[in-house]
Amino acid sequence: MKKLIILLLAIVTTSCIPVSIAPKFKNQDYKIMLAKKFQRKMPREMSFIFKDSKDANEFYQYINKKYQLNNIDVGINVPFQIDGQTLYLTYREAERTDKSINLPLVAIDAKRESNGNSPLFEDNYSSRTGHWYIILTVYDENIKNCLKDNHSLKAKTIQYLKNLKQEYLTTQNYEAFLFTKKS
Repeated sequence: MKKLIILLLAIVTTSCIPVSIAPKFKNQDYKIMLAKKFQRKMPREMSFIFKDSKDANEFYQYINKKYQLNNIDVGINVPFQIDGQTLYLTYREAERTDKSINLPLVAIDAKRESNGNSPLFEDNYSSRTGHWYIILTVYDENIKNCLKDNHSLKAKTIQYLKNLKQEYLTTQNYEAFLFTKKS
């Protein structure tokens, strides 16, 4: 029993304890879910969510150039066509973080302070890594969410968004969209 307690104490004092973990989408690189379940401050609407591996404002630049918006209402009700119907795309960016507490550093500083010394690792008790996600919503002309199960264009909308995501992640020069037809 004594060895088990020593082993558990050694594991706890030499490890980082995760406090929060950013989501990882299993089986695919996107998720369709209520945005509010993904992040509390988001609206309660079905959304297409994927991890953004690019720099800040890249998606803004992509949408602005692809749909030739000239920096006007970028990301808010951007019109596009599927099967002759006009749909409206809106996007938001959200950050989710991985946070962990580093117990060995806390214990070392606690021991130093009890001996009358100043702490060494005060700013390193926890670590944080941010991950950015793009949250897309699509509505039709009747203001119906196209990602809901009962919408007639759900499958085509998902395919369009998958293609949009792939194009965004693989395109390096958004200026090339100026030479292509608006889609």
